[in-house]
Amino acid sequence: MADIEKYLRPSAFPHIWCPGCGNGIILASIIRAIDKLGLDQEKTIIVSGIGCSSRASGYMNFNTVHTAHGRALTFATGIKLAQPELNVLVITGDGDSTAIGGNHFIHAARRNIDLTTIIFNNNIYGMTGGQSSPLTPLASRSTTAPFGHIERSFDIGALAIAAGATYVARATAFHANMLTDLVVKGIENKGFSVIDAITQCPVSYGRKNKMGSAAKMMEWQKEHAIPVQAAAKLSQEQLKDKFVIGELHRSEAPEFTAEYDKLIAHVQAKRGNK
Repeated sequence: MADIEKYLRPSAFPHIWCPGCGNGIILASIIRAIDKLGLDQEKTIIVSGIGCSSRASGYMNFNTVHTAHGRALTFATGIKLAQPELNVLVITGDGDSTAIGGNHFIHAARRNIDLTTIIFNNNIYGMTGGQSSPLTPLASRSTTAPFGHIERSFDIGALAIAAGATYVARATAFHANMLTDLVVKGIENKGFSVIDAITQCPVSYGRKNKMGSAAKMMEWQKEHAIPVQAAAKLSQEQLKDKFVIGELHRSEAPEFTAEYDKLIAHVQAKRGNK
């Protein structure tokens, strides 16, 4: 069992998350993954944007950067390019990463830069008013869709795969041990890794959609999540209203910072020959 407290900043507590929020569970899963890998705290960088999830960086005892809304991946890209030997993790929310930060997300995946991005997916803009996000399910209610959301949501896993990410996985706050293992694999992958971490927001999302208590929302996660191996044996009809958890995609592709270093070496060699 990880000594979670050594990875936290006591002075930053109490946290701002609402009672029943699953963000603390995801934070603990990330910390346990870092501990399992034995990563050096001084060489591990946590970058976050703006939102409920992104406040997590302030609670974590690492070198952390709390950046502008939607820009966590741009800051993280600069850090990784400047010092490729660092372990760089990005904490972001569903709105932060796929709305204002959506373009940065697809290009980080396209470049296959060695970043591990954990999306705290609570299906809503929780901290800034309860508006719909690009991951808000169809027909769900929010402050900007009081009669039901009419836009289809992204499948963030499919989007990441299509854009070029070399590791894509999904788990939930209920499946905390699985989430830890998937974050470990994401960090180990030498390329762009995305972990879709589905979490409950009982206040801004659950209350609007009459989903009951935080415990009921976690029961919903349990009942609607299908492990990837089991999903492969089911029909599309059987998978209706369900979502797949586990390792969704793994592939190999050149990693961006390594290719950038090769380009620098090539240019320097050409100049030296003149």
